Amino acid sequence: MTNTLRMSTIYFLLTIFGLFMILPFIWMISTSLMTQSEFNKNEAIFIPKEQYHVWEDGTQSQRILVVMDKGDSTVVHVLNKELKIEQEYLSIPSNQIKEVIKKPSLSWENFKKAFNKVPFGIYFANTLYVSFSSLIGVLLTSFLAAYALARMEFKGKNFIFLLFISMMMVPEPIYLISSYMLLDKLSWLDTYKALIVPWCVNVFTIFLFRQHFKSLPKELFDAAMIDGASTFGMLWRIILPLSKPIIATASVFSLIGSWNSFMWPLVMTNRPELRVLQVGLSYFNQEASTQTTLLMAASTFSIVPILILFFLAQKQIIASAAKTGMKD
Repeated sequence: MTNTLRMSTIYFLLTIFGLFMILPFIWMISTSLMTQSEFNKNEAIFIPKEQYHVWEDGTQSQRILVVMDKGDSTVVHVLNKELKIEQEYLSIPSNQIKEVIKKPSLSWENFKKAFNKVPFGIYFANTLYVSFSSLIGVLLTSFLAAYALARMEFKGKNFIFLLFISMMMVPEPIYLISSYMLLDKLSWLDTYKALIVPWCVNVFTIFLFRQHFKSLPKELFDAAMIDGASTFGMLWRIILPLSKPIIATASVFSLIGSWNSFMWPLVMTNRPELRVLQVGLSYFNQEASTQTTLLMAASTFSIVPILILFFLAQKQIIASAAKTGMKD
């Protein structure tokens, strides 16, 4: 009974904390489906609704904006089909005005307007190109470096590994200026090389791979050496087939990091045709600062691909995380 109560309390608290974590995402999606006028009213928080007035004179029905109620008559602006003002300050009988409330009312056109307002197609293409190019480099360098640190014996191996790990504690702004100067000397600024090459090595991925390689039975490598397998033969025939979960995890982390990268591409590139998604989203924020619904729509379709990728690979992430924590 005590154990059941303890587990129930734990699950209850985890559920509460989980709801608090997803509330901002729910608000973002809900806001992206509202009209701007409805958002400005600040009445609907999570369920989009549309509220407007209609003038029905017996022959036709037209959308209107109420300006002033004078009792028996009301001063209104008459709107056309594009919801733009067609007639101003028209006085009509109050009994011909009807209030319409649609709940929920989903404004899917916000996504189309946001996507077409700035060249998000170019931003998505640049982000995909940079992300997958960096991913290939990360997997190659991490695979080879992790094997050397996990299975090969050489002087200073542990010191080099600790040096790598210590680099994870250095924040990006510390080395941003020196990196800018280096890329300037290489004439890589404002090119794809500046966005891809520096991120083809990832210390955290090397750490993940090393821990995984150390968890593999030594007997597998001994048997392969007896059979005459070379180092690259063992990497290709033994380690690679056994490393699919860790490769999937490293790929997800690398893609998420590249997808969310903002400061580095903002500093290293200037041409609009080289903007990645997060930088483009920042410029879109400046252009549409008063259109909150479009901003939330852009944020929603920017984050959805990463969420889908994470949910598809969550089993591999959990499996690799369990092996990462194993002691040497």
